[in-house]
Amino acid sequence: QVQLVESGGGLVQTGGSLRLSCAASVRSFSYYAVGWFRRPSGKEREFVAALRGTAGIAYYAESVKGRFTISADGANNTVYLQLDSLRHEETAVYYCAGERLYGTAVSWVDWGRGTQVTVSS
Repeated sequence: QVQLVESGGGLVQTGGSLRLSCAASVRSFSYYAVGWFRRPSGKEREFVAALRGTAGIAYYAESVKGRFTISADGANNTVYLQLDSLRHEETAVYYCAGERLYGTAVSWVDWGRGTQVTVSS
């Protein structure tokens, strides 16, 4: 029902930057959190960053701290992920997702189709 659409992926060289966007058909802050995940080819999906809209708290995987920044534009129902100092091993399909709170449990219930980020060495 809810649609999340990522954009902004592309090909960059090691050390380059990219800004990814995730546009939602609902207000971003209607989710408990909005997050970014990535899946390198042939590997498991991993958490990258998330933003709790209500609390305004950002979370990052340790490997990306200091290099990636998550932000949101509530007026446009869009969440961004700024990727700086990209590394070759971070080549992956990047997905945004929306998290819902069910009682005391949370679950990532909505996912975008992903956008490819390729970092050349």
